[in-house]
Amino acid sequence: MPLPADFALPPAPYLAALAVGAAVAVAALYRRRPRVTAASVTAFAPWVAAGGALYALHQVGVPRDSLDPLFGSPAVYVTVGILAGGVWATVADRPAESWSASGAPALLAGAGSALLLAALAAAAFGPTPAGTGGGGTPVASVAIAVVSVVVAATAWGVLRRVRDVDATGSVGSLAVFGHTLDGVSTAVGYDLLGFGEQTPLSRLIIDAGAALPTAELIGAGWLFAAVKVGLGVAVVALFEEYVRADPTEGYLLLGLVVAVGLGPGVHNVVLFALA
Repeated sequence: MPLPADFALPPAPYLAALAVGAAVAVAALYRRRPRVTAASVTAFAPWVAAGGALYALHQVGVPRDSLDPLFGSPAVYVTVGILAGGVWATVADRPAESWSASGAPALLAGAGSALLLAALAAAAFGPTPAGTGGGGTPVASVAIAVVSVVVAATAWGVLRRVRDVDATGSVGSLAVFGHTLDGVSTAVGYDLLGFGEQTPLSRLIIDAGAALPTAELIGAGWLFAAVKVGLGVAVVALFEEYVRADPTEGYLLLGLVVAVGLGPGVHNVVLFALA
């Protein structure tokens, strides 16, 4: 399968550092065995969002040269994963089902939110970024976020009416929102803001939308947005029984589903604002 156009491994010293860091984080998690709950998996949302934001900063050249290789693709996912894994291992002895201030989910989400805010501050107050070839604005990014919330809330409400997915809890609703944000932002970026699509499979879907008679009226990206919303809903519906039978594995895998939607979605929104 073809890789995304921007996929590139960092230089060898950074690659070695990431490998060592990942091994240490995995070993710490294996030793500490933090409990996997809906709350603890949901707490990774700010970390996923931070990864998307940092990657957007990398694309416009904001990070310093010494740090920039850590924020490319796929290095940024490992970088953020190491940090998040280290924090999770550190708070493994805290309650995992409660959102109390001293519980693991709150502490984990708080640390991720601090990283996300730092990335957004760098985007807002850092050096003037390089051009991206697109015509995004902060207003467009806010509009995309609002539309995504409305569409995701509607899709989640319809899904709950036709199927019992309460076992997936906050992770399920976050999966629907993440893929909705990715779909809506990609469609708006492609049709209205002049951005291209780097992922081969996504381009195929957009090209299919461009071949339809509706392309002249509503653009080509709507098909991708519809597919992403439908994918989020379908995966959550399929995972409901899995989560009930094995919450640990179910929540972890559903968390990965969240990441592959929310991360690219936040990346798009931040990139459009910087452009």
